[in-house]
Amino acid sequence: MKIERLVSSKRYTYKDIKRMTNTLEEKLGQGGYGYVYKGKLQDGQLVAVKLLKKLKGDAEELFNEVASISRTSHVNVVSLLSFCFEGSKRALVYEFMPNGSLEKFIFNGSNTSEVDQQLSWDTLYQIFLGIAHGLEYLHRGCKTRILHFDIKPHNILLDINYCPKISDFGLAKICSREESIVSMLGARGTPGYIALELIMRNIGGVSHKSDVYSYGMMILEMVGRRKNIEVMVDHTSETYFPHWVHRCLELQEELGLQGITNEEDEVIAKKMIVIGLWCIQIDPRARPSMTQVVEMLKGSVEALQVPPKPTFSSPSRSLVAFPGEISSLQKSDDSSWG
Repeated sequence: MKIERLVSSKRYTYKDIKRMTNTLEEKLGQGGYGYVYKGKLQDGQLVAVKLLKKLKGDAEELFNEVASISRTSHVNVVSLLSFCFEGSKRALVYEFMPNGSLEKFIFNGSNTSEVDQQLSWDTLYQIFLGIAHGLEYLHRGCKTRILHFDIKPHNILLDINYCPKISDFGLAKICSREESIVSMLGARGTPGYIALELIMRNIGGVSHKSDVYSYGMMILEMVGRRKNIEVMVDHTSETYFPHWVHRCLELQEELGLQGITNEEDEVIAKKMIVIGLWCIQIDPRARPSMTQVVEMLKGSVEALQVPPKPTFSSPSRSLVAFPGEISSLQKSDDSSWG
C-alpha cells in the first residue's frame, strides 16, 4: 500500500511480468539485487524489468528504490513505470535503455571492450555532463535531497542517443535539503567507488560529497579505459591510475590515452582528469559540489587548477596534507559544505 501511493501507474501481477518478458526470455544483466530482463508492454513499448531476489525485512530495498525514484523527474534519471509486489515476487518496470550500461564501454586488461565500439571523447564528455546534471538534480533539485550511494558505470544507463540516466536507487538515502551531514549505520556502495568517510568516520561526515567521490572515480575509470580497482599491482600506488595521471599533469607529460586524435580530444581528456581528481579528494570539504562540477565541465580547461595528489595509503596523513583554509574552488559552494 505504501508503494502504491508512490507509483501512480498500474501495478502488475507476476503473471503480467512473465507475459511481458516472454517468460523471462532475454536477460539484460544482473547484480546483487537480482536480474534484469527485456520486456514489452501491450502498447509495444520496450521496458527493462528488474526481478529482485528475496529481500531483507519488509521489502526495505524495494520500498527504498521506489520511494527515491518516484520523487524524481529528470532527463538524466531513469523513469520507473510500474512494479510488481506479489508474495515473494517483487519486480520493478523501467524504461528500456537500448545502449545498456556505461560499464560495457570500460576496457579490460587486454584493451578490448565488451562491445565492439569505442565512445568518442566528445560523447564521453556529454555523458559525464549529463550524469553531473542528474546528480545535481538529486542533490539540489528535488523537494528532498537524494543521496544515491552507488554511483558506478554499471548504474549509468544509456538511451538510443547515449543520453545517460542514473539508475538503481536501492541504496539511496532521502534527507531534507537543509541536512548537510547524514547519519549512517554502516558503509554502503561498491568497492572501488565508496568514499572513505563511509568507512573511516574520522575523515569527515557523510554527505552529498560521497556521491561526488564516486562520480570522480567513475570519470577516471572511463578516461583510463580500464577499471581503477584492477590497475593496482601488489597494492602499490605507483601503478594506480589516479596517481599516475596526477604525476603526468604535474610534470606536464603526455597522457598517452587511447582514442585521442586531435587537440579537442586532449582538452576534454585533461578537463575530465582534473575534475575527477578534485572529486576524489580524501577530505570531503575539498571536493566540489555537483553544481561546481557542472560549471567546471562547461568552463575552460585553463581555469582549472591541478588538485593535491589523492593519497589513499594513510588517510590520517592525507588529512594533514589538506590545511584548513578553503581554496577559491570551495568558497563558491553552497551552505551544505558541512
